[in-house]
Amino acid sequence: MNAPIPLEELLSAKTGKRSVVIGLPAAGGVVEHRFPLTPEGAGMLVARGFCVKMEKGAAEYIHYSDAAYTRCGVEIVERAEALAADIVVYLPPMDVADARRLKKGSLLLSFIHNRETDRETVRTLVDRHVIALALELICDEAGHRPFADILHEIDGRAAIAIASSLLADAVHGKGILLGGVAGVVPCEVMVIGSDMAAVAAAKGAIGMGAIVRIFDDNIYRMREAAAMLGPGAICSSLHPRVFENGLRSADIVVATDTAPRCGVVGADLVGTMKRGVICFDLTSAPGSAFPSLPLVDLDLASPSDNSVTEPTRLCYINAGNAVPRTVAMALSNTFVTMLDDLTVCDGVANALKLKDGLRKAAYTFLGKCVNPAVARIAGLRSVDINLFLQFS
Repeated sequence: MNAPIPLEELLSAKTGKRSVVIGLPAAGGVVEHRFPLTPEGAGMLVARGFCVKMEKGAAEYIHYSDAAYTRCGVEIVERAEALAADIVVYLPPMDVADARRLKKGSLLLSFIHNRETDRETVRTLVDRHVIALALELICDEAGHRPFADILHEIDGRAAIAIASSLLADAVHGKGILLGGVAGVVPCEVMVIGSDMAAVAAAKGAIGMGAIVRIFDDNIYRMREAAAMLGPGAICSSLHPRVFENGLRSADIVVATDTAPRCGVVGADLVGTMKRGVICFDLTSAPGSAFPSLPLVDLDLASPSDNSVTEPTRLCYINAGNAVPRTVAMALSNTFVTMLDDLTVCDGVANALKLKDGLRKAAYTFLGKCVNPAVARIAGLRSVDINLFLQFS
């Protein structure tokens, strides 16, 4: 009888390579209700081999508990440890104290807040050789901006939803429906521009039964918007008299990024608008479209901000910040895709070499400022990032 022959068993081989750590600090001393990842989104990154560390209570504004993230494999840590990660995702403007806590050579994923960007913060990022990417500037292979586009779409949808609620408020608003009923003329919505935010706002208003007018002097972009919206939207070039008549009769005015000559509604035109008109500024410089109107920041707003006893004219900004959980769900999908790209490229530097859309989003890179606008804010000389990547 033959003796049993021992067979080899395959065992998993461990390498010395450690997991890349992603840090999710809380918004800190600034008011920022948006958050980049839901528990499910963070769990997807953990499943891909990342180590995700979140500051305690960072997701409170999107109504997720620390326990929800822990169940998905996220580590709950103190702020200093979240900021010391290999990749830090932080949406509001970063202050100098936090920038000094970043790991040297780490990757910072954030938005460029040109009006709020601190000179010393940029200099600190440069000194610490941080690779900083502006999320809104990241492009895909087709030239689309996935982060900017999804936020613009949310802004447009949120503006109409909020405006509808404000109009229906019987105490502080007009007490009217956005869409008409039998025998009652519906409200008029005027959209300035025809970009992603404008189309999203128009779709929301058309869906609620409003009369929608879109104005832009970019005929080709407006033609594309008209094709997406169908006959429910009245599209017009920016003829001054037609534009002014539209302002006079509008119940809601939504301004998006468009040509400079029509991007500002001055005090003279505001004076012709209805009492109680609701204005939303969805431009890249919030507050600039209606400079004479009082601003209500929806990231800071409370019910008392609209507590006037009779309808008045107000301009609302940061519409998307009023729906931060929707933002988190949308951003999660985009972050997972982008971080997958970094993994495939085996590092940030390689990803910047191989992907032009990421390279264009860099504003600091290994000790240099590589974005002209940010360099002007910091008082530094801007350097072409391609020079570094070519010889690295």
